[in-house]
Amino acid sequence: MKKRLIPILLLLVLIVSACSSKVENNAESEKKEEIPETITYQSENGPIEVPADPQRVVVLSSFAGNVMALGVNLVGVDSWSKMNPRWQEKLENVEEVTDEDLEKIIELNPDLIIGLSNIKNVDKLQEIAPTVTFTYGKVDYLTQHLEIGKLLNKEKEAKKWIEDFKKRAQETGEEIRAKIGEDATVSVIENFDKQLYVFGDNWGRGTEILYQEMKLKMPEKVKEMALEPGYFALSPEVLPEFAGDYLIISKNPDTDNSFQETDTYKNIPAVKNNRVFAVNAKEFYFNDPLTLEYQLEFFKKAFLEE
Repeated sequence: MKKRLIPILLLLVLIVSACSSKVENNAESEKKEEIPETITYQSENGPIEVPADPQRVVVLSSFAGNVMALGVNLVGVDSWSKMNPRWQEKLENVEEVTDEDLEKIIELNPDLIIGLSNIKNVDKLQEIAPTVTFTYGKVDYLTQHLEIGKLLNKEKEAKKWIEDFKKRAQETGEEIRAKIGEDATVSVIENFDKQLYVFGDNWGRGTEILYQEMKLKMPEKVKEMALEPGYFALSPEVLPEFAGDYLIISKNPDTDNSFQETDTYKNIPAVKNNRVFAVNAKEFYFNDPLTLEYQLEFFKKAFLEE
């Protein structure tokens, strides 16, 4: 009898052991599934582990349009993005935050934070979620979008858009130059906080498209004063020296634009020849894909359908 019991007991022990092992393996598998996958992004400050599929991104400066263009969910954005009239619907349920709203950001439970290199509290933000910053102008505007694509694990999508956009912008540039002449000049100015600015070729407001892709010319005075720093502050009195044959005015509706009522402005050839195109500055500030697409369509209509 005892001899018969031993094999049965051994069999029971093996069954129980196998079941326990299966339960442990299942628990281990479930545990692995709960851990979100990460990728290593080579940031300008060194490698950083970030989510492979970010779901709750906070953008503290400049890059909200890049993130939205790549179909990644935002939970917090900067005030400049929030005030863009064209993004009101997209950002309706997204909180406005700054680099000092640490408690508010914690409540948003982000899995990734993005901003410019001059934001404050980077060390504290890194304790909340992986935080990646970029120095504005360190790379060109399209490479910047590619970097955002790499960060969000969407490099292929970013690269595809870049190639397509460059092609369309350059083709439009050829059409515009054929119409207005190869030597025609274009200036981009903006009135911000009671100060006039003229822009180079890499400071948003459509400058990247006009000068880099379309190869339109900027006046010599603009090239001399604004090309290297990106922008140059000027008084209304000297505006004629910086005005091209065509004038793009980035107008902030909340700012005093009375310079346009002066004789100095009215006597500028571009104004007298009805070659001034006004845009809403709040829609035109940035150089992300959403804004660039809007700028390209605007320039098509302004130059080719006038």
